[in-house]
Amino acid sequence: MSHHIVLHLVSDATGQTLDSVVRASIAQFSHAEVTCHRWNLIRTRSQLRRVLEAIEQDRGPVLSSVVDQRLQHELTIGCAHIKVRLVNVLDPVTAVLQDELGEKAIGRPGGQYVMDDAYFRRIDAMHFVLAHDDGQEIGGLSHADVVLVGISRASKTPTSFYLANCGVKAANVPLIPDLPLPDELLHVQRPIVGLTIDPDVLISIRRHRLDVMGDRRSELLLRTDNPYIDPERVEEEVRWARRLCARHGWPLVDVSRRSIEETSAAIMGLMADWEEHRAENRP
Repeated sequence: MSHHIVLHLVSDATGQTLDSVVRASIAQFSHAEVTCHRWNLIRTRSQLRRVLEAIEQDRGPVLSSVVDQRLQHELTIGCAHIKVRLVNVLDPVTAVLQDELGEKAIGRPGGQYVMDDAYFRRIDAMHFVLAHDDGQEIGGLSHADVVLVGISRASKTPTSFYLANCGVKAANVPLIPDLPLPDELLHVQRPIVGLTIDPDVLISIRRHRLDVMGDRRSELLLRTDNPYIDPERVEEEVRWARRLCARHGWPLVDVSRRSIEETSAAIMGLMADWEEHRAENRP
């Protein structure tokens, strides 16, 4: 039996923090049907009044990431007046940090989006990924923070772009049976991580890829004797790639049932292990 709920997400910045919290929370309820009304960049009292009027018309709990104390106070009073629940998702963490640091929060909306060194690292990483996607500019692998390898449709490209958004310069190189590895890959002095995937999941992804091509060529490619989606050939391709990574000592991350975020977190953990091992063995 499904249950429907209306949520109002109020932010004085982009609202991405609230979106992340809500997605993670909703995932814990298998029968929830949630309608989210997003009210972003709310920075004046007049804007907030219009939001409160809309909330009163379509009532439901209010989640806030408003950091401006004056606006948050107005929101608290307004929600109490119309009798809807209000939770500021930042308050518990901010309170702990204020106590531990002995410093009052500055209350600046969008403080995490300032154009600082981290911001420009993300931009540089994005340019790097664009230039080094799918084996392009192979000579630049030595400048990568990490190199991802894997067979076709193993999530190399989307994972690389997510890592770039975290400030990581990720190159990716396809593993193709019967083709030798590029010499540059074998001489990289940075962590190399293999992405592997369950053959059945891979076949489903590849079939979908061919299907959305939507032309006569895709009809021919979707034939069961196409080695790209033939179960026996795909299973052997996956085994071959795993053996190859094992032979070179490249750790594997199985992406079969992982989101891009989870895959990226696993890769960054392996990068940290690699850096720690290198530091321990430094003369």
